[in-house]
Amino acid sequence: MPQTNPVQSAERIFEILEALVQNGPVTLTELSTRLSLHKSTVHRLLKSLILMGYARQEEESGKYLPTYKILGLAGMLLSKLDILAVAHPYLERLMRQTHETVHFVQRENTHIVYVDKVESDANSIRMVSRIGLRQPMYSTGVGKAILAQMKDSEIREVWKQSKIRPFTPHTIVTLEQLMDEIELIRRQGYALDNEENELGVRCIAACVTDFYGRASNAFSISAPVSRMSDERVLELSEYVLETKRGLSQELGFSGK
Repeated sequence: MPQTNPVQSAERIFEILEALVQNGPVTLTELSTRLSLHKSTVHRLLKSLILMGYARQEEESGKYLPTYKILGLAGMLLSKLDILAVAHPYLERLMRQTHETVHFVQRENTHIVYVDKVESDANSIRMVSRIGLRQPMYSTGVGKAILAQMKDSEIREVWKQSKIRPFTPHTIVTLEQLMDEIELIRRQGYALDNEENELGVRCIAACVTDFYGRASNAFSISAPVSRMSDERVLELSEYVLETKRGLSQELGFSGK
């Protein structure tokens, strides 16, 4: 009697579980058709899920559906998830790749708060950024990256509640300017701070979505303008987008 490939069986059992979660109560035939698997294979794996408590069969309809046991696993995972512990290795790798200072921030109402920082290992100018510092969202690359993930109506509300003032001659000070920039950020996947918050410093930033898809965090690469030409920014954008994908995936959300 031929033996079943355990790796293939594991892959298929998760496909079935995902299909149950995504589609709700389904019949054996519907599940078999949807997954392009033989009914006997699907039935065997469904029995395993039922025995483990991850699926059940309705008595009246005979349809299969997931149980809430999987929510228990998700809850335990989320209770142990420390976003800073997850993010820090990515920040360190990004610094090693670029040799520039990397920041990680968290949204706090209309502001962002610096919650982690990995200093450049190259010669660098002294920046005002420090862990615990609060800055407005509209004047920072990290803040604009988070705003770009929000609805336009939410962005206008943040703007309305913010005390708008120019930190430098380059700071965005009109809502029209900000919305134009938001559209660009949405297209390219990252935001720039062109000396808008601090003269002599240019940043490239991206938002990181959490397990629930919330845009609460962002990270950035910051460097003196002498090391941040448009060509250099374009080069750094590849590292930023790669880090954004990897970190969002590890946090359980694909991101945009």
